[in-house]
Amino acid sequence: MDENVLNKLKILAESAKYDVSCSSSGTVRSGKAGMLGNTVGGWGICHSFAEDGRCISLLKVMLTNYCIYDCAYCINRRSNDLPRATLSVAELVDLTMEFYRRNYIEGLFLSSGVVRNPDYTMERLVRVAKDLRTIHRFNGYIHLKSIPGASRELVNEAGLYADRLSVNVEIPKEENLKLLAPEKDHKSVYAPMRYIQQGVLESSEERKKHRHAPRFAPAGQSTQMIVGATAETDKDILYLSSALYKGPTMRRVYYSGYISVNTYDKRLPALKQPPLVRENRLYQADWLMRFYQFKVEEIVDDAYPDLDLEIDPKLSWALRHPEQFPVDVNKVDYEMLLRVPGIGVKSARLIVASRRFSKIGFYQLKKIGVVMKKAQYFITCCELPMRTVNELTPQGVRSLLLPKPNKKKVDERQLMLDFGE
Repeated sequence: MDENVLNKLKILAESAKYDVSCSSSGTVRSGKAGMLGNTVGGWGICHSFAEDGRCISLLKVMLTNYCIYDCAYCINRRSNDLPRATLSVAELVDLTMEFYRRNYIEGLFLSSGVVRNPDYTMERLVRVAKDLRTIHRFNGYIHLKSIPGASRELVNEAGLYADRLSVNVEIPKEENLKLLAPEKDHKSVYAPMRYIQQGVLESSEERKKHRHAPRFAPAGQSTQMIVGATAETDKDILYLSSALYKGPTMRRVYYSGYISVNTYDKRLPALKQPPLVRENRLYQADWLMRFYQFKVEEIVDDAYPDLDLEIDPKLSWALRHPEQFPVDVNKVDYEMLLRVPGIGVKSARLIVASRRFSKIGFYQLKKIGVVMKKAQYFITCCELPMRTVNELTPQGVRSLLLPKPNKKKVDERQLMLDFGE
């Protein structure tokens, strides 16, 4: 392989690493006659894990890290003195196919700095995806970044070749976006989001009439917000996420703890390390909205605008509402089971299914997968002692469940997202 191309790849892969919106998509592309490759059980992209435990990877790279914008939070900002490179469309297509044939990757995540103007950049991104699909018969996963400000025609064309499209919001409040990126605005972000949504819905209707009509971005769209670069509360972030999820095509909102890459810019906070605990709590709250039937105002409100960093948001809600507990696991409905700390979606379904045949006790709950260390204070069943949140008080339960201080230094990068509890 050409050494010059590999040097470009090294630079552009490094520049792409701060975009986190490229994990599991759930899209599946079965093998087709005349096409090269497939994507099976695509739950994990970019070194994530599939349902069967397989690690699935993709080439995560930028087309170029040159950029006409000077966003304060971005490593690739115009004024930064760093190695720059640009891959031609042909070079990137050849790289992708070479890695794909060697089984290094299962797909491509492609973003770019903005050169000349949004449409020029978007047109080059689309050409990469189009050449892969039509010339090389590539049948793997493709995730394209849609450039804010790009035309409807180019976004529509991108959706015909990409599995997923994404446009990053970056900063939740426009006044803060203007502070750090004066050349950008939310209008240019939300317009392509709207084009993607319309394209997916129109494609869905067309496929009802014509079974073989082309699919448009079958894995929907995603976005990313930077956490900690500006003064937004968790309420600001989660209310925006909740609004975005009301759109039928928004599959994921990613939260990226701000990494201090441009320390010289006084508009940015002086953070010694990324706010990873806060990022983790936002993902947990996001999970509550998507899978646990929580409304955003139940998680954060004017009285509690920020998530508790010491305990997860479901436990925090339960301790603020002791009047809702304890609940009898043999009688309470599924929706309330989901609100019990220590009971996840899978275990709630198993409880509902199991209690049809016999009463459930402590040992059955443990076998089902309920985390009894948490759940015991919020439920009743025939074998549990009456030491619930009402007897112990919310403060008492909180002190019992707070993690014990660890003498060893904890690497915050290894935080678990504990969504099932």
